[in-house]
Amino acid sequence: MDITERNKKVLLIVLIAGCFLSTLNQTLLNVALSGLMEVFDVTAATVQWLSTGFMLVNGVLVPITAFLMQRFTTRQLFISSMFFLLIGSVLCACAGNFGVLLTGRMIQAIGAGIIIPLMMTVILYLYPSEKRGIIMGTIGFAIIFAPAIAPTLSGFIIEYVSWRWLFIGLIPFLLIVIVLAFKYLMNVAETTKAKLDITSVILSTIGFGCILFGFSSAGSKGWDDPGVITAIIVGMIVSTLFCLRQMKSSDPLLNLTVFKYKVFTLTSFINVLITMIMYADLILLPIYLQNGRGFTAFEAGLLLLPGAVINAFLSPVTGKMFDKYGAKPLFITGLVFIIVSMWGVIDISDSTTYIYIMVRTIILRIGLSFITMPLNTAGLNALPRELGSHGSAVNNTIRQLSGAIGTAVVITVYTMQATSHASELSMENENITAIEPEALASILGSSDAYVFMLALSFVAFIIACFMPKKAKAAIKKSEGESQN
Repeated sequence: MDITERNKKVLLIVLIAGCFLSTLNQTLLNVALSGLMEVFDVTAATVQWLSTGFMLVNGVLVPITAFLMQRFTTRQLFISSMFFLLIGSVLCACAGNFGVLLTGRMIQAIGAGIIIPLMMTVILYLYPSEKRGIIMGTIGFAIIFAPAIAPTLSGFIIEYVSWRWLFIGLIPFLLIVIVLAFKYLMNVAETTKAKLDITSVILSTIGFGCILFGFSSAGSKGWDDPGVITAIIVGMIVSTLFCLRQMKSSDPLLNLTVFKYKVFTLTSFINVLITMIMYADLILLPIYLQNGRGFTAFEAGLLLLPGAVINAFLSPVTGKMFDKYGAKPLFITGLVFIIVSMWGVIDISDSTTYIYIMVRTIILRIGLSFITMPLNTAGLNALPRELGSHGSAVNNTIRQLSGAIGTAVVITVYTMQATSHASELSMENENITAIEPEALASILGSSDAYVFMLALSFVAFIIACFMPKKAKAAIKKSEGESQN
């Protein structure tokens, strides 16, 4: 299909706008959870389902996105996902009880689960490998900028207006994007009469769903909870069965042959570690600031803002650099920044300044801007075009699972260490600090958890060293082979 440059730009603008709203919506509730506990009179474990449930629906939906992209047109999928976001937002805004709010979030998650894999696949169709870096960088701006402003924005809304405006505010923007999509969005790839393997859908839903549920519940219920252990074991067994079925199938739901490509496999390993670090830091830093230091949610959100804004604005720059220099130098540079940022917080205390933590977070975010979007681009560039939608679906499945697992593991390390420090402090007769023992235990627990994250950063750095230097040449070769 021949698409003009102008049409490509219009298509990208509409997709980026939809992606921005979807990503913003994902993280908007993070700092509102404690307030919603009071509004609906629910426990922390119950309110957590607003995040866990969203992640579950997202994670379960992602493996079937490759099929959806074969079966339905770009227009149909994008407009449907925007309508799901709209209906979910209206339900949440009008929610009179927690059940309705949770239902609205689940409906929003259906829309959000489709958008990013759809957008990645559209880019693979529209742009050659040597131009994808800058385009991915521009998209990275939207994907990174949305969660960057979300904590500060939602903190401000909750403090000065009402939590309902977190959803009411989204509605007019979603309507505008839907109108633009109807007017300007064109179809990119041809659809095929792909058959849906129902058994694979059931296996992926149970497998990935149980793993996500098990790990995301471990933080609140503990690793010795029978429900958590059962969910993780069942999830791993069923996911293994799913993978075996995909390898034997002639038309797999999720094509695992993408792992035959070395660059894609290496970027997938780095993706797992970077996602674990990124998600865990977004959970751990507010715990340290609020539980350990007594800052408000709004102050914690403000601290995260400068680093995240710099990250977003650097994304198009690192996209250009990727096109020029390839993946390896960018990954190594980014991981050096990440290692420095983790090293800087392995001994945080009650006297560590707000500015110091802010500067450290800026360093982390600079590092992430060298990795996040180039990682996706390098992995997908390594694949022939016909495997693009599968590669995108695999990437997003990995990200969902890594986020849940990384958060759970780091919160467990934090909880175990904080509990251990609390018992040690209670045995000491004299406490030479002016800070409460519980807060001090929380600070020491955070510090120990960052040591674990520093170790993950070093592992990612070692893997990045194995990235081929001439990845771009290899990409062009594989594309040439696929066209012959």
